[in-house]
Amino acid sequence: MTALPRFPAVVTLDQIRAAAARIAPHLRRTPMEVDAHLSALLGVPVWLKLEHLQATGAFKLRGATNALLTLPPEALARGVVTASTGNHGRALAHAARAQGVRAVVCLSRLVPANKIAAIRDLGAEVRIVGDSQDQAMLEVARAVAQEGLAEVPPFDDAAVIAGQGTLGLEIARDLPDVTTVLVPLSGGGLAAGVATAVKGLRPDVRVIGLTMDRGAAMAASLAKGHPVEVAEEASLADSLGGGIGLQNRLTFGMCRALLDDVVLLTEAEIAAGMRHAYRHTRAVIEGGAAVGISAILAGKITATGPVAVILSGGNVDMDLHLRVMNGADDVGPQA
Repeated sequence: MTALPRFPAVVTLDQIRAAAARIAPHLRRTPMEVDAHLSALLGVPVWLKLEHLQATGAFKLRGATNALLTLPPEALARGVVTASTGNHGRALAHAARAQGVRAVVCLSRLVPANKIAAIRDLGAEVRIVGDSQDQAMLEVARAVAQEGLAEVPPFDDAAVIAGQGTLGLEIARDLPDVTTVLVPLSGGGLAAGVATAVKGLRPDVRVIGLTMDRGAAMAASLAKGHPVEVAEEASLADSLGGGIGLQNRLTFGMCRALLDDVVLLTEAEIAAGMRHAYRHTRAVIEGGAAVGISAILAGKITATGPVAVILSGGNVDMDLHLRVMNGADDVGPQA
């Protein structure tokens, strides 16, 4: 997919800078490391942004923390609620516990058991609803209307997008000559935030969204020109599942305006990315975090200068990870 039409962004670089100052005491500024094998393959330096080293194992802590810290006291007193494919729920549970706030996380049956357990371990109330994130969102709407909880959306929210965008600020500062940023694409909060930050500082940088070729709602929506529903399917990149909402307010327009391309990966390509991360960098990452590596290995990326690859999360089920390391190219019957 190329030549996506341009529209104005709605979260600003100044909002992202304010988010960076706000959340700095609450999370880690993750490092970047060069990947010699990928660099040789692509012919330019390839740097990995090790966001899977966050306290909750994923970038989602940035957006959830920023959103929580911008809520008024009366909202925090009532508690917060969200829907998630796993990592955002874990991040919100972590941030809420740190602030002494009640958290309710609504999940579909497709969310892996290890991610559900991690959310419960952080003290959040877990509600399993339906077979898709869209169905879990219905429970969020009910909890807001009937229980008075404050919603912290997983992606389509200005404070969440600004928080995720702080990752882009770090990339631009640590790698000032970056020419291409590879970002996992799901609901679009990470992609929108990172693209706003990077392009706000370096307008010539290309930002490419990467996702699986099965059940990828944002990719399908961008191809159609408007938000659409897709059937969710089990994937190694489970964290990239879920819909974007037919009434999407922010991330669809921002991704349409800011992404230079969207690349789709097969399950076998995602598995190869996971194996590369483990064998070459000793990084244990989930499939959704491996898509940047996968795209380079599959020959789907070209670049004229340094490339930044975001490893967005490491909250993979370890039994699944072991199967992939041993050669499995799909989630298999235990999905």
